[in-house]
Amino acid sequence: MADDGDRFFRYIVAGMRNGVLAYTRDGTLALINEEAYRIFDVTPRRTDLGQPVADVLRAHPEVVRVLNSVFDLHFLPNRAELRLRPSGRVIGYTMALVRDDAGRVVGAAMFFKDLTRVEQIEERERLRDRLAAVGEMAAAIAHEVKNPLAGIEVMAGLLRRKVADLPDAQSLLTDIISEAKMANAIVQEVLEFVRPIRLQVERTAVRQAIQSAVQLADTKARRGDISIDVQVPGALPEIQGDQHQLTQLFTNLLTNAYEAMDGRGRVAISAQAVRLDDGAEGRDAVLVELADEGPGMPQDVADRVFDPFFTTKSHGSGLGLAIVRKIVDAHDGTIDLRTAPGRGTMIRVTLPVTGSADAV
Repeated sequence: MADDGDRFFRYIVAGMRNGVLAYTRDGTLALINEEAYRIFDVTPRRTDLGQPVADVLRAHPEVVRVLNSVFDLHFLPNRAELRLRPSGRVIGYTMALVRDDAGRVVGAAMFFKDLTRVEQIEERERLRDRLAAVGEMAAAIAHEVKNPLAGIEVMAGLLRRKVADLPDAQSLLTDIISEAKMANAIVQEVLEFVRPIRLQVERTAVRQAIQSAVQLADTKARRGDISIDVQVPGALPEIQGDQHQLTQLFTNLLTNAYEAMDGRGRVAISAQAVRLDDGAEGRDAVLVELADEGPGMPQDVADRVFDPFFTTKSHGSGLGLAIVRKIVDAHDGTIDLRTAPGRGTMIRVTLPVTGSADAV
């Protein structure tokens, strides 16, 4: 009867949708379920039980530090959060002591859940609130600036025609018109950024959006001798998305790569069907990777490239990649960047086959 009870207990633990891990006072792993293996991205081995938990979780020293500190704490963590490295996955966890019949502490247990998806949703809500706070102000300022800029451009054009015989004045007025056009383009980009995205959702082929972006990017930035290698299979699943917005997304990424590479090198674009592991049942998605051979960037710059108005260029609004992230968020997707000085940059965009049609 005891064996039946133990077996039933193991069935319960194995079927739980939360991660469960238990270990003895000396740090030996006593119990771990499949969900724990999945969250930690550790390959199960039959010999794991009875091994030091620090060896089984050697890829996660931050978790091992939490486990080792439990027996010295007066108050155990309850509903604490921890970010795993290098995956970036976030877990919410609770610790509990395991006592024998005499009340002696013989071990401890960790109960945890993958909160990555929850954190993404919360970050999206925070972004939504920030945009709502500055959106009206930015739009009003942009509209007020737009009208004088148009007047400057028109009047400079009229004046240029009247001084056709003065080369120095012609050159100066041409510069004025050029600067006014550039300022107007920045104003347009600000208006585009603060405007809510209203997705026209339909069954959309990511391959078609990428092909359109390759053609459109040539009209937005100087390509020079940069070669484009597109490896996107035609059998990719269609996604619920906005064809126009996705084309803009990939166009912005390409023009950014062109500007970084200064007319030389290669951009590789690839895509594949993937299965998202977001703590629920999982979702089908399309992963697009765009890698350039540009100069790359240090980590402190990479951490800010998607922030609105952040730019390392001598001109521009710093909104190109911020708009990219906004479009990705509107499609319920994710975007991340891998780069290092002198090693180029890779941007990975993950778009669920069935996403959210909410506006951002």
